[in-house]
Amino acid sequence: MARQKVQIRDHGFEASLFWRRALFCLLVVLLCFGGLVANLYHLQVVEYQNYQVRSNDNRIKLVPVAPNRGIIYDRNGVVLAENRPVFSLEVVPEQVKSWDQPLADLKALLGIDDDTLADFRESLKGVRRFKKVPLLEEMSEQQVALFSVNQYRFPGFSVEARLKRYYPYGDALTHVLGYVSRINDKDLQDLAEKDQLSNYAATHEIGKLGVERYYEDTLHGQVGYMEVEVNNRGRAVRTLRFEPPVPGKDLTLNIDLNLQLKAQQLLEGRRGAIVAIDPNDGGVLAMASAPSYDPNLFVKGISSKEYNKLLHSPDRPLINRATQGRYPPASTVKPFLALVGLEEDKITPATKVWDPGYFQLPGLEHKWRDWKRWGHGWVDLKRAIAESCDTYFYTLAVDLGIDKIHDWMSLFGFGQFSGIDIHEESSGVMPSPRWKERRFRQPWYTGDTIPIGIGQSYWTVTPVQLATATTIMANAGTYHTPRILRATGSKSGTLALPPEDKPAVVASPLHWQEVENAMHRVVAHPTGSGHKAFEGALYSAAGKTGTAQVVNIAQDERYDAHKVAERHRDNAMYIGYAPFEAPKIVVTVALENIIGGGGSIAAPLARQMMDYYLIDEGAANERQP
Repeated sequence: MARQKVQIRDHGFEASLFWRRALFCLLVVLLCFGGLVANLYHLQVVEYQNYQVRSNDNRIKLVPVAPNRGIIYDRNGVVLAENRPVFSLEVVPEQVKSWDQPLADLKALLGIDDDTLADFRESLKGVRRFKKVPLLEEMSEQQVALFSVNQYRFPGFSVEARLKRYYPYGDALTHVLGYVSRINDKDLQDLAEKDQLSNYAATHEIGKLGVERYYEDTLHGQVGYMEVEVNNRGRAVRTLRFEPPVPGKDLTLNIDLNLQLKAQQLLEGRRGAIVAIDPNDGGVLAMASAPSYDPNLFVKGISSKEYNKLLHSPDRPLINRATQGRYPPASTVKPFLALVGLEEDKITPATKVWDPGYFQLPGLEHKWRDWKRWGHGWVDLKRAIAESCDTYFYTLAVDLGIDKIHDWMSLFGFGQFSGIDIHEESSGVMPSPRWKERRFRQPWYTGDTIPIGIGQSYWTVTPVQLATATTIMANAGTYHTPRILRATGSKSGTLALPPEDKPAVVASPLHWQEVENAMHRVVAHPTGSGHKAFEGALYSAAGKTGTAQVVNIAQDERYDAHKVAERHRDNAMYIGYAPFEAPKIVVTVALENIIGGGGSIAAPLARQMMDYYLIDEGAANERQP
């Protein structure tokens, strides 16, 4: 039997080992506890400020509040553009996991059409996923009710109430007011470049055209903010602070709504433009372009089908013909050329030119025809303007030369932007040898100058340019820049804007008088080209008719408006002002492709505009208490 070994224990060593281990554990515990205390000190004391801010960021949310857009009035205080409360269905993209099923359910529930859904899917591209995107604008009460009871099925979607732009007079003022529409990527880029992105944090629309675009900064206002406390699900539980938005300023325009509606009525069924200006300050009383379109379509979100219909219409309703339509000025420029002829001593009021019915350069067989085939005979300045003798002005144009014509006509604003306060404007063309060389790589010939004398060839103008030049004529040289805006609202009331002037066109007072008397003869004398249109008027007036060829007619051909294509018919033009002694209104009319001339078609429209402003509306205003 083996003997069991007896282990000898070193109690002193074991005790020493125990205490070393216990001490080690204690040190570890103390180190851990010290680390916790140090970290607690770091978090609670050293980083207190930082973590307090981060905590508030999680707890507190800043909600931008859109400012109310300024209202637009006409000169008599009639509202032309206002804000109306509407309900819209909006969605935060980051809160929607998939789109197909919710959109299909909403389509069935609210009756949303396919075009609206397609436009919505397109609008999702490139937007910030945390910003609300409108799906359905201007919901009916029934749609709001249906969605409200089913909202639990559509997380991320909500019905929002906000103000929407509305234009009560529809297409009558589209080319003046323009419209607002949804902010797109280009708008965001422009706002970022101007460092205004934060000011549009809660805004969905921005001015796109016309006054709405030109005065966007004035109309928009300053964004406000609401500081709210949110729960762990991001929902607001209470409002901590409210910084109210600053509403945009109201605008009062020079536009006279009744006169504008009159112009729109006169243009109904035609293509063209009518511009009326107060010659005393350059205020635009009316500016109509036809055909037009309803701007409210763009505010609520025009469908692709409707937009393509406007875009591809042969009548081009999207073009503002008053400021972008480029027309040969035709004989309406003859008074201006006559003034230059007098100033440059090429003619006197008594200078007479023989008109056999055509003009011919020595050595050339080509004949530049007068509108009167058998000619006017001997004509002086008054007869040449009153009866619109082409041969007289062919001769004068050659005597002046294109350089002098170009320099003088530029003083009247031809070939230049008028400076009217909307961005949609064309400068037209005031040709010169340098312009032709740059445009066609060809030299200028004397034959190019001859039709310039009757406002044809390369010379093109816009109706607002013609109206501005006529204002200068009516003011004997004073140049008022055409202005749509009359005043802006302010806290202290309405601040009227002074007219903006450019350097005056300097010419002899006698020469101004000679030309103005000739323009008066256009409507006052029985042989004047505008006499029939103004026969029996209760006021005196001055004007000039014009009929512009759209296509060239060969030497051996005769123009017959009934036998040419509708788009090849002449344009009818008219410029005029009244009363002759103290002008209160300047009117320009431009009509495309008509049967007739400026005297028979355009002048009667100008007469109706003047009658309405000087007699009908003037009498109504006097009757008001």
